[in-house]
Amino acid sequence: MTVVKDKIKARIVADGPMSVAQYMATCLGDPDGGYYATRDPFGREGDFITAPEVSQMFGELVGAACASAHQALGEPDRINLVEFGPGRGTLMADLLRVAALRPAFVKAANLHLIETSPHLRKKQRETLAKAPLQPTFLGTFLDVPDGPLIGVANEFFDALPIHQFVKTEQGWCERVIGIDNAGELAFGAGTARIPKNDLPPGLAGSPLGTIIETQPAANAIAEQLGARLAQYGGAVLIIDYGYLRTAPGDTLQALYKHVYDDVLAHPGDADLTAHVNFEALATAAIKGGAKVHPPMTQGDFLLRSGLLERAGSLGAGKTQSEQESIRNAVERLAAPDQMGSLFKVLALTGENCPFPPFDSTG
Repeated sequence: MTVVKDKIKARIVADGPMSVAQYMATCLGDPDGGYYATRDPFGREGDFITAPEVSQMFGELVGAACASAHQALGEPDRINLVEFGPGRGTLMADLLRVAALRPAFVKAANLHLIETSPHLRKKQRETLAKAPLQPTFLGTFLDVPDGPLIGVANEFFDALPIHQFVKTEQGWCERVIGIDNAGELAFGAGTARIPKNDLPPGLAGSPLGTIIETQPAANAIAEQLGARLAQYGGAVLIIDYGYLRTAPGDTLQALYKHVYDDVLAHPGDADLTAHVNFEALATAAIKGGAKVHPPMTQGDFLLRSGLLERAGSLGAGKTQSEQESIRNAVERLAAPDQMGSLFKVLALTGENCPFPPFDSTG
């Protein structure tokens, strides 16, 4: 029994079954035992390895894209450089190392890291101690000051709480978590229904047991980003695993000690994520006023941004073992059967901000 499981069971006894969104928020963010609040989950000692931890090349290419966006904006004197969920700070450290080659960008940028975990904030301070910019830590995007924006969100949206609805004889009922006869956590169907107008087209005839997911928290942030970009200009890169078109399916998953786990087995001790609905994100960003560029896979983004060229430069003069390590990193980041196709990249900009390598006419 974990601290978080105790809290969840007590809340269910007191208030009744909780939504999947409430369960995710508690498991990940509880101050006493939440997954992100109490540990460093990243890297080989944690539960998963993100792209910035695979190779410095990932953050460097993202940094080059950010510096190019600043140039495309006409190199404004002040700009907000924002990272959502910065992990250990690895991506931002690599980004700033490349960005430092553009002194105008570094001079103009105010660095803001959106992070709620005190533990991870400490890690990020340590990682960025010698970086050319020092961060201001913020709790939400709404705390970012007004002005042009260049933002990066790598594996941020997948950890935001989702709601699930299951097709029953009574209609599309919200999927909830309660306590079964054995005293264990279990899924069930609640009384809340999804409004018919919110049901994605083509699902009315779905068989019983079909699950659909909604992501109001993620969509709200995308709409806020859209409004900020429309008002002040800028560019935002969203990199995450997910799907490009709304579709039914249960994508909620747990990762515990690098192994997929039952999502109800280790609340607070396992990472919980869900695949990102990029179509819904794009729709919300457009609603806010952003220009949405056609998304591409992570592999395409990195290769078009110069991954192979950077790998060749990085490997020049290195030992055979070091060169092999670099080749393996390229494969892991960009190969279709690894991170290359599963992860998608969505670019949001203001109306008149071209953002290579994305199709600026899209």
